Amino acid sequence: MTADGRGSVAEPPGLETQRREIESLLRESELRSGDSWYVVDHRWFEQWKEFVETGDQNSSSYPGQIDNTELYEDLDSYHLKERLAENEDFVLVPAEAWHKLHVWYGMVGGQPPLERKVVDLPSTLKVEVYPVEVFLCLHSNMETVITAQFSRTDNIHAIQRAICQAFSVPPDSECRLWMKSSDSSCERLRNVHMSVLDTGLSSGMTVIMETRNADGTWPSSRPQIMKNSVEEQDSYRGQPGVSGLTNLGNTCFMNSALQCLSNTPALTEYFLQNSYLEELNFTNPLGMKGEIAEAYADVIKQMWSGRHYSVVPRVFKTKVGHFASQFLGYQQHDSQELLSFLLDGLHEDLNRVKNKEYFELRDADGRPDQEVAEEAWRNHRRRNDSVIVDTFHGLFKSTLVCPECKKVSVTFDPFCYLSVPLPVSKERVMEVFFVSLDPYAKPVQHRVVVPKVGRVSDLCAALSEMTGTPATQMVVADVFNHRFYKIYNADESLNCILDRDDIFVYELSAPQEDQVLLALYLREQSHYRDYGAGSSSYGTSLFGHPLLLKVPHGSCSREALYELFLQRLARYVRPPDPSEELEEEEEEDEEEEELYRSQTNGISDDEQQEAEPAGSSCCSNASPNSQSEGAAAAAAEPQPDADRSMSSLDHGDTETSTGSPDQAGPACSSNDGDPCGDTGAGAAAGGSEAPAEQPQQSSETAEEGNEEDKQGEARSPSPPASEHPAKRRACRKRRRSLFTIQAVNSNGTTERGMGERGSAVSFSSQPYVAIDWDPDMKKRFYNENEAEKYVKHASMEVPQQQMTVQLQECIELFTTVETLEEENPWYCPVCKLHQLATKKLDLWSLPEVLIIHLKRFSYTKFTREKLDTIVDFPLRDLDFSGLLLKKSVSSAEPPSRYDLIAVSNHYGGLRDGHYTSYARNKDNSQWYYFDDSKVTYATEDQIVTNAAYVLFYHRQDKIRKPTLPTPNANSASSTQASNDITSCRDEDEEVVPGASSASTMETD
Repeated sequence: MTADGRGSVAEPPGLETQRREIESLLRESELRSGDSWYVVDHRWFEQWKEFVETGDQNSSSYPGQIDNTELYEDLDSYHLKERLAENEDFVLVPAEAWHKLHVWYGMVGGQPPLERKVVDLPSTLKVEVYPVEVFLCLHSNMETVITAQFSRTDNIHAIQRAICQAFSVPPDSECRLWMKSSDSSCERLRNVHMSVLDTGLSSGMTVIMETRNADGTWPSSRPQIMKNSVEEQDSYRGQPGVSGLTNLGNTCFMNSALQCLSNTPALTEYFLQNSYLEELNFTNPLGMKGEIAEAYADVIKQMWSGRHYSVVPRVFKTKVGHFASQFLGYQQHDSQELLSFLLDGLHEDLNRVKNKEYFELRDADGRPDQEVAEEAWRNHRRRNDSVIVDTFHGLFKSTLVCPECKKVSVTFDPFCYLSVPLPVSKERVMEVFFVSLDPYAKPVQHRVVVPKVGRVSDLCAALSEMTGTPATQMVVADVFNHRFYKIYNADESLNCILDRDDIFVYELSAPQEDQVLLALYLREQSHYRDYGAGSSSYGTSLFGHPLLLKVPHGSCSREALYELFLQRLARYVRPPDPSEELEEEEEEDEEEEELYRSQTNGISDDEQQEAEPAGSSCCSNASPNSQSEGAAAAAAEPQPDADRSMSSLDHGDTETSTGSPDQAGPACSSNDGDPCGDTGAGAAAGGSEAPAEQPQQSSETAEEGNEEDKQGEARSPSPPASEHPAKRRACRKRRRSLFTIQAVNSNGTTERGMGERGSAVSFSSQPYVAIDWDPDMKKRFYNENEAEKYVKHASMEVPQQQMTVQLQECIELFTTVETLEEENPWYCPVCKLHQLATKKLDLWSLPEVLIIHLKRFSYTKFTREKLDTIVDFPLRDLDFSGLLLKKSVSSAEPPSRYDLIAVSNHYGGLRDGHYTSYARNKDNSQWYYFDDSKVTYATEDQIVTNAAYVLFYHRQDKIRKPTLPTPNANSASSTQASNDITSCRDEDEEVVPGASSASTMETD
């Protein structure tokens, strides 16, 4: 009641009664947080006290109407003066006393009551005489600012209502508030239920309100658009929910999971209708302060606005990485793992239970299942109550039996999704290349069936049945980038061989005493010397296919190896014709002689003369030891990836560099004797007995000619010893070999020193040898086309039968009895020991939306693999009635039939791959295929594939009828074609590290 004069107020009681009532209220009223007190001018209140104490109604001390004029700076804004002091400038009276005084005396016209709240400040309660005065404005018009006062106990929602009222914003608009301080930094006022005091809002700050755009974005953080212009995006109108998600870099796993959840009707409508705003839980210590729920809501609203070809979920990705560090960065992850985190995060952010009670789990102890299940579900809901529980949570029955005392423990546990196993085959199919001992036989590609947990010897035995070659005469190797990544022992496990590896099986000669397994690489020298490392060697690069062959220990001299290699490569290396001259003339002066000395054997004339007899007898076919050639290859040749480069240095291989002439000289003289004793190499090659039948000869390269080798002075052999004069200056003609032999390390890059006792191989370490080809010689005598040819065995023509299982089989496998592993025993309350009990899971009740995770990634003690089994899952009428333990006791029980609504797909293997999804739109029931930002129509016959990874099923009683007609995919293709913006698969898949030379042969 407002009174403007003495005559319009209610008749007050006697003065003594007034004094007694007001003094009693002042004396007995205590400060309680949130209560209202009123500010009254001290002069007026003292005059009232004097008036009531006189006891005379007609006293001249009558105070008149309540007048606070002296407290205001001006009567226009009614702002209080600064630094007013209690009991000097004003007094505080409780609300009840104020209302009595107001009724008895009224108030000067126009003046507002100075109501103030009691606030609970740290360690004290206080009447808030000076409330928080803030500036209010809209994000769309920050020039128009109003001033408003709010108590520190008011919540942020009161400020939002005040802004909506002041700027005529519809009250049902979805809004966000920002707090801007004087330093221009803005902070979200996320929890509208928090008080002004708790948010830190103080006088002089500005509160900005923004409303969500029609396309689901916010004006303050509009995302990057996936079209040429904002205008084009703004003009786009498409089917809500049919929107791609941009791949931010290996985020296809996240996009796939989001598309599946986006097409879950109950969850999406919950967010589209803004139901989440009232259920955001900002205080849950297990939650993310509502941030995950808000970020997810932003993505859903943009996808379902019908105004985006593709949405950029960058803010959502950042939030996920912030709260789950395993998803930080841009590595590939598992869509099911993200789905599990997201559902749990959304549940805790939207949990309606603010204070969780503690319940101790009780065992059944013989009680009926129905009673125990209802108790477990009731206790679960008392701690967990959210839209996620309403939509996705069901109940398991878990039965454990102790193997010793036969104690049976029955509990009921909630679940959010079913992770069902796939039947695992005990065999695997491997594709290998068999390299015969016959030099004229092409490699043969075989497909063999071996035990999944078998050994390399099993692979050799299976291949032996196909080829007739004894398994003891086989060696298995992984070829990578023209070199051996690993040479396997017979007792090694096949688990370390991946399906994508290029496996070669080499036939070896019959075992003999004193043999060495020699690995042979092919290298090509560059035309240019590499002077960067302080030497004048040639750079080299590997090419072709490496070979494995057994060599007698005594036949490792250069001349013997040269003959052996030439014979082994006979299919694609053409021996020189006798009519072809492989010698060249040269005019040497002193400088050339010095260069020759430094780049070949570097042996003095005296040493050559001393070694001449040996050279004429045993070095007729040996090629010179160009020790410095290829010394820089380790730097020039690209190395395998890190994991392979570590494994490739087997048997403690130590890399050494022998590029200096001082090191090379003695080694060469001991091995070759006479440095000019290689003249017979070319003749021997030309005169060697070739088999009468060489069918490949016709396909050999014809680019021979009589061109002179421009690099001869550095690597050509010297004239034969019989023609050797006393002075090197007289050496004017030198025979050339097709290639030179060089000991190398397992990578085929770093040069080694020569071996012991004239051999080309060092037997103190692993025997790897490279033959170095001059580019011109390679062009004339090496047939690359023939070297790459191979033959497919009949086993390759037999189509691989794809294993197919029914989804029901997987679910039944999930409910079978299993024995706990040693790492996860169960504590028996009777035995008082941890026991390897038997465990059986049964389905008790199922949720509205059932998520089924197919466990395609298998990890055991022995194997790691991805199962490409086709799981035949129904698109309609998936019936669980035969699997549910809970039997319907009334017609009110929900049915147990489900229809498919979404599928998350994974293509690829363990280390790489790509995620996509199929989903059915809730509004028009049309299936779509989502591949990152690319969206296309899909038909039902496309959905069941061996890539299906996570299935989403909707219970039939909850499926609503579509609100729109199903579009015709053919007629609407022009609409969807605009959605085919880009596929991010290329940037998403990891690159298989360097396919070997065989990958060209095998797949390209």
